[in-house]
Amino acid sequence: MSKLDLLQIGVLPEWVEHELAQSFNVHRLVETPKRAGALAELGPHIRCIATRGDLGARSEIIAACPALEMISIYGVGYDAVDLDSCRVRSIKVTNTPDVLTDDCADLAVGMWLALSRGIVAAERHARSGDWATKGGFPLQHKASGKRAGILGAGRIGQAIGRRLQGFDMDIAYSARRSRGELPWRFIADAAALAEWADVLFVTLAATADTYHIVSKKVLSALGSEGFLVNISRAQNVDENALLCALETGSLRGAALDVFEGEPKLDPRFTTLPNALLQPHHASGTHETRRAMGQLMIANLNAHFMGKPLLTPVV
Repeated sequence: MSKLDLLQIGVLPEWVEHELAQSFNVHRLVETPKRAGALAELGPHIRCIATRGDLGARSEIIAACPALEMISIYGVGYDAVDLDSCRVRSIKVTNTPDVLTDDCADLAVGMWLALSRGIVAAERHARSGDWATKGGFPLQHKASGKRAGILGAGRIGQAIGRRLQGFDMDIAYSARRSRGELPWRFIADAAALAEWADVLFVTLAATADTYHIVSKKVLSALGSEGFLVNISRAQNVDENALLCALETGSLRGAALDVFEGEPKLDPRFTTLPNALLQPHHASGTHETRRAMGQLMIANLNAHFMGKPLLTPVV
């Protein structure tokens, strides 16, 4: 029996690519001048797509694959997939939630601790010899016992909240609706949540409704004593407004794992001492990346075996 044709968008871990090749006839789509021609030739044969969350599958790719049945995403984000086109054509879409929740929450809390206590700069202070020649490191800010606002009460937001309880923090959250099962206060408006909080964690999915939800108004409400931690998507934050707030001191600091135009950062970020920058690696552990790959492949196998999808999006 011949293998089904699968379109792979972007580079995946070597073992994942090996596993895909065992079950599918894999065609890798790369960014080259000949990409459009390759897609026109391959498109009619493609039955499924394996892609990364950051790359997704745009409308032109989906349109070029008339036999497409399924898109399986290596990652939790699906904002880069044209879901409307998928719904119209009854194309199944899956992602890899849950398996990366703990890592994302761990990094968010770790970034908050590193930001508030100046851990990265303090390490440089000790390593460079400045401790011996210039004296002790400047005083930083206490992390525990503060007010934490969580913008988005999904899996990752809730996991962050549970971790912050161990730091005796007062926790509130904002979401589309109040979640009665959560033990924290509900503040519906993002600006009101920011005004209440000492640190605002952004954990929202990226949608048209959340685009730049962390606006100049929200940053102003967070204020000159406030901190921002973004573990979600870059487009949830007005990046120019954030840069201006950090540059002028109207926001005390920000810890960011995502950026517009990444991996190329706005150079303004690299000169800011009050910004902690991470290379979009919240799920970047051996254990979680393997679990993500296994789940992506399991969803593909389930679909073509006529079984229920494990983590359907559409």
